[in-house]
Amino acid sequence: LAQESSLYLLQHAHNPVNWVSWSADVFEKAKAENKLVLVSVGYSACHWCHVMEHECFEDEEVAALMNKFFICIKVDREERPDVDQVYMNAVQLMTQRGGWPLNCFTLPNGQPIYGGTYFPKEQWMHVLRSLQHMFTEEPEKVQEYATQLTEGIQQSELISEATPISDFPEDKLPELVRRWLPQMDNMEGGPTRAPKFPLPNNYLFLLHYGEWQQHEAIRSHVKLTLEKMARGGIYDQLGGGFSRYSVDMLWKVPHFEKMLYDNGQLLSLYAQAYRYDPQPEYKWVLGSMLGWLEREMQGEEGGLFAAQDADSEGVEGKYYVWTPDEIKTVLGSDAKWYLELYNPQNKGFWEHDQWILLRNSSWEKFCVTHPEVSIEKIQTCNELLFAERKRRIAPATDTKCLTAWNAMTITGLLDAFIALNDSAFLAMATKTGEWICRFQIYEENCLWHTRQNGKSFISGFLDDYAFTIEAFLQLYQVTGHAEWLEKATALTEHTLNHFFDATSGMFFFTPETHDLIARKM
Repeated sequence: LAQESSLYLLQHAHNPVNWVSWSADVFEKAKAENKLVLVSVGYSACHWCHVMEHECFEDEEVAALMNKFFICIKVDREERPDVDQVYMNAVQLMTQRGGWPLNCFTLPNGQPIYGGTYFPKEQWMHVLRSLQHMFTEEPEKVQEYATQLTEGIQQSELISEATPISDFPEDKLPELVRRWLPQMDNMEGGPTRAPKFPLPNNYLFLLHYGEWQQHEAIRSHVKLTLEKMARGGIYDQLGGGFSRYSVDMLWKVPHFEKMLYDNGQLLSLYAQAYRYDPQPEYKWVLGSMLGWLEREMQGEEGGLFAAQDADSEGVEGKYYVWTPDEIKTVLGSDAKWYLELYNPQNKGFWEHDQWILLRNSSWEKFCVTHPEVSIEKIQTCNELLFAERKRRIAPATDTKCLTAWNAMTITGLLDAFIALNDSAFLAMATKTGEWICRFQIYEENCLWHTRQNGKSFISGFLDDYAFTIEAFLQLYQVTGHAEWLEKATALTEHTLNHFFDATSGMFFFTPETHDLIARKM
């Protein structure tokens, strides 16, 4: 793995496990040696991936067992979402649940036989021994199960052609929303369960539905959710950008990783919300997200990086949390009111004498109840703490640039430009679009999926094409420059020619040239 470009694979390069990267040759080797294969999938910013690595894959005893009986493949799910999709499907068919790290065991031909997500050491070793025993002692039984499971994966893709509905039934959306209402947390926003994911598409739908139907309960739920997320620990109050999700009901404690695709979509959500209801808080969120993207996520070529890790110095969230004494040292006499704003009623306390910065109110409301404090003063204190934080060892940034995620973020930036009329958003969107044109389009309107260290590779997947077409169409609509429309048209024709399935009227996720046991739709 030391020769790989993926940060996730490089993180495993010095494990005692003899990891190899995904390729058809690996399965040929497995057949020659008659060994089971482990397909282990994760990504660089995945907290539980790091936990399992530390507990299992860095352990000499576990590694000896894995190396003796298995060919072990490490896969970066962001580089190979197609591999992840097939084996995630298998694990979900077996266990009714999925997630990362994803660990799926297969026969030497790639057909899955067993899988799961995170395993602690003792359970993992039991699984390894049991599978090896079964493979050796009952090979026919294992083969039969693998064949049935593979057929199940392929069957799940058999979609017959849908009969077109001429008019969308008018009662469908109100019925959907009526069923959704009991699952809405009207105290803290979001769903009535933890963990809480932002899921921007859900809220974009509810945002538009609330306006269309003048539905006050939906409008207030969306507003509450956007406010609670912006004020919670899931949002980086000093540096901008959302973490992937909150582990609790309060949007308080995130797994501190930041993913580009979440933030690209959340730009769209806050921008479109601002157009309906121009809250200063939405504008602040959009501005600080842009600052984070410019400062920490854009490479020299113009592409946007994939993710930032949750951990630094091996500790989750260490970069982002504070003790009250640290805040007092930096802010002096301003610390008293600052802790009232960013740690109301001790709400930010987390663990090990660490506090997460979060708020109960907007800056504007706080300044009304604290006349000695101004918005400028709050910003100055945030800048002082941010400067102090920059002296710490920062979490790793995964510097691969994924076409789909860059395109998604272009759309978010353009939505923000339309909402705020701030040319900085348009400038970054245009620069990112030009990056795709320069580095990610090749031959006859083909897209590369990823780029890292000055090299583009892996043929694009359906989402690369779909989001790039969407981004280019919006660039055309905003700028009026016809070349964006021409590129979108050419990419659409390529997608129809290489991904469309005429029988079902659906699209395959992978192009015709794929190396998997099933071609997913």
